[in-house]
Amino acid sequence: MADAFSSSSETVIQRVLEVTSKANTPVEKLEDLYEIKKCCEFITDHHFQKVALQFPDELLRDSVAVAEEIEKNCNAKTFILGDTSYGSCCVDEVAAEHVGADCVVHYGRACLSPSKRLPLMYIFEKRQLDVEVCACSFRELYPDKQSHIVLLYDVNYDHAIDDLVRILCPEYPNLVASKLVVESDQCFSHGRINRQSSCLSDHDEKQIVCQFGRQLCLKTGLTITDYSMFYVGQEGATLRNFMMTWNRCSFCSFDPETMKGRVESISINRALMKRYYAIERAKDANVVGILVGTLGVSDYLAIIQQLKENIHRAGKKSYVFAMGKLNVPKLANFLEIDIFVLIACPENSLLDSSEFYKPVVTPFEMEVACNKKREWSEEYVTDFRHLLPGGPSHVLFAERQEDDDETDVSLITGALRSSNVLNGEPAESSYGSSVVLRNETLTVANTNSAASFLASRSWRGLEQKLGETPVVKAVEGRRGIAIAYEEEGSSS
Repeated sequence: MADAFSSSSETVIQRVLEVTSKANTPVEKLEDLYEIKKCCEFITDHHFQKVALQFPDELLRDSVAVAEEIEKNCNAKTFILGDTSYGSCCVDEVAAEHVGADCVVHYGRACLSPSKRLPLMYIFEKRQLDVEVCACSFRELYPDKQSHIVLLYDVNYDHAIDDLVRILCPEYPNLVASKLVVESDQCFSHGRINRQSSCLSDHDEKQIVCQFGRQLCLKTGLTITDYSMFYVGQEGATLRNFMMTWNRCSFCSFDPETMKGRVESISINRALMKRYYAIERAKDANVVGILVGTLGVSDYLAIIQQLKENIHRAGKKSYVFAMGKLNVPKLANFLEIDIFVLIACPENSLLDSSEFYKPVVTPFEMEVACNKKREWSEEYVTDFRHLLPGGPSHVLFAERQEDDDETDVSLITGALRSSNVLNGEPAESSYGSSVVLRNETLTVANTNSAASFLASRSWRGLEQKLGETPVVKAVEGRRGIAIAYEEEGSSS
């Protein structure tokens, strides 16, 4: 009889797996795809001795050949960074520092988040783009030649955007092409191209908008909501990030792989309501887990400190976790956490937590839950640096007044939510509750800390029980395997 919870060992051994893998790139094409000459000039001009080469999984097949070509053409030792600590779109400066690298060369798709530890060079993957087909699709989606349109694209198609702009500019005078800009003084990239970033004439007044490593030049008097967006690239985190941030703009896209354009019909309102539901869960939460999802994006320590302070002011407990790439089993180990907030780059912040036991929110959503001055509106922030002091979306925390007894009702449970605002440092008891002085009267505030959760568990892991276990002499244990110990005999 077959066991429903296991499979036959013979079947597993005899099973034939079909593995599809791409062949290595020929040596003669490495120069064009990976810009080895430009990379060597970057290393030689700055006299770097140790160079870290970061590859995504899909380009690792060429990593050894690229490293050999670089070492052959310049006097430097290369180190290949394969399995990144977090997302492959971010620069893994921590792994580079482990080998004592002087700089990092990042290959493939990138989120263009600023990094400040090491000198950096981006080499984007040059994916094919049929500009004629893309231009035809653009004309079908935008028949009005006077439309105000912003051209966005995945970084791997940066090499072909100039040709597309030259075709469309004479027909669409109000077309604005975005330009890749990396916010770092130590960054060197072929993404910084001094090309015509807009079809607007030079004498037109412009206003600069920078978002997610892109720079746009808009006409004075117009805002980003007055433009439609055309995105060149596959559906994924980059497109979703733009659509959530500029949720009042209409989006169309062209997929170079399928050679088809379409109007993006994803319900942004529905996606935003799912995020608002997570905010309500964050308001109900008493214990918050702060997940460190990046060690390379600048100012990540500042946002962690700001979140810890705001969570404390809102009367909640917070714990910081650094666990690398996230998955369901990892987070399931911490049942005492009511909700998690992920500190990551903009493209990795919008994590679909439907499979997780507890919701995972962004720093912006956590601030909406904790700070009453920050209201849920059409603005949606995925870049946590904008929430810091001096950022365009920074909001001071609402200080609570002594006579402010406003109550709040949970939209999920329908129960009254306690404000739990801690005006001073609480005195923690052995049961996890806090007693705070407010209006010269004692008020008990249940903080539901992780210690109180552990106290309520029936099983708390291995315990020493010092002085409770009687001392006995060592005796000989059982021999054999679990299915049949020697002293148990054999069954007929």
